Amino acid sequence: MKGLFIDAGEELAQIFATMRRDTDPEIDVLLNEHVTPDQLPGLLAGYDFVLDDHSQMPAAQLALCKTLKHVIFLGTGARSYMDPEALAALGVTVHIIKGYGDIAVAEHAVALMWAAARGLARMDGGIRRGEWLRTEGMQLTGKTIGLLGFGGIAGEVARIAGGSGMRVLAWNRTPRAAPGATFVDLDTLLAESHVLSLHLLLNEETRGFLGAARLAKMRRGAILVNTARGAVVDTEAMIAALRSGHLGHAALDVFDTEPLPAGAVLATLENVTLSAHSGFRTPEASETLLRRALDIACTVAAKR
Repeated sequence: MKGLFIDAGEELAQIFATMRRDTDPEIDVLLNEHVTPDQLPGLLAGYDFVLDDHSQMPAAQLALCKTLKHVIFLGTGARSYMDPEALAALGVTVHIIKGYGDIAVAEHAVALMWAAARGLARMDGGIRRGEWLRTEGMQLTGKTIGLLGFGGIAGEVARIAGGSGMRVLAWNRTPRAAPGATFVDLDTLLAESHVLSLHLLLNEETRGFLGAARLAKMRRGAILVNTARGAVVDTEAMIAALRSGHLGHAALDVFDTEPLPAGAVLATLENVTLSAHSGFRTPEASETLLRRALDIACTVAAKR
């Protein structure tokens, strides 16, 4: 059984090489980070499985890949890049990898929170332009952080935020309990949170979950942090709330379209802090991710 890592950059390729074992299946590595859907049939010809970091994999193109049986997606957000049910109908199984970067993403979410609270991106940009901007910041000790969705990442955010002296509230679609977090109903979470951090998986039930009506229920001037998926938020409604001042700041690592297009409105707003979907990018998280991907490859190869 043979596989292809279709979109490894130099950094991931180097880590991948260190994580491989002699007992792993044969996997070729393609360094091209910008694979287009029309290239898929040619690139995947003769391969049984593919490791996919960020390439779109439409069912129409994969239907032409006659030998392909498995897609090992490097993360949890496969639905942003493919339709798992449509691929299943073609006989292609999509595998995702959970929990590999919980600490990394949580630390990034907290970093975005602090940057937003103190206006760091705006001051940094001003100083680089020769200006001397001084922003009025929010002191977070004693403030409330609300966790919208509660899994491994949110649990780590709760640990860090609680240790920083913040009150931690949480809401989840299914009942949960966790040390250091008080679970409340959704309206209470929205109304009482000075910072709302999103941790929902993207599916048809959560797409656009934070729309205009729910944004309106948030505390005026609150900070919104999104390290989950861009489509969990209604972007146009979020922009309107930012412009009106009802939403004080948005700190975003994820977007509806990635990379964020040139000239995007979000990049023009002073009360927005942006990062390039990099919350999971630490050597420790990448090592865990790629080893787990290789373990899945071993499993599917053994079942052939």
